[in-house]
Amino acid sequence: MSQLTVGKDVLSYCTKCKLNLGHTIVAMKDSKTIAKVKCNTCGALHAFKDPSTASKVSKARSRKSSHTPSKIVSVSDLWMEKMSSTKNKSLPYAMDHKFTEGDIIDHSKFGPGIVEKVVDDKIEVIFRHEIKTLIHNKSL
Repeated sequence: MSQLTVGKDVLSYCTKCKLNLGHTIVAMKDSKTIAKVKCNTCGALHAFKDPSTASKVSKARSRKSSHTPSKIVSVSDLWMEKMSSTKNKSLPYAMDHKFTEGDIIDHSKFGPGIVEKVVDDKIEVIFRHEIKTLIHNKSL
């Protein structure tokens, strides 16, 4: 896994978007602990929230927990893991094309990416250096 430093991209739960999205590290508590992040989608600045524990927030507040945080995965590592585990062929990205989870797309600006989530007419795509929300299935 790559070294975590200010300026690197990580997954974090965004308190404004209410989703696990790509964030840029803006402050570190120490060499292994992230303090603050900035959402790459909405631009909100907030404390780092581990996406694996974001759904357990209400339970964690009611009791004291002394467990160590789970492994933090950078966007680049997540992209490498997803791309190596799929056998799908790459499709050129177009707003009028309909994509499904697991599709590999080839974007003219961001390069190759894999569709992580489909929500109505939007797709969340993991690219090598960031996670982007793109439009799809839109008639021109």
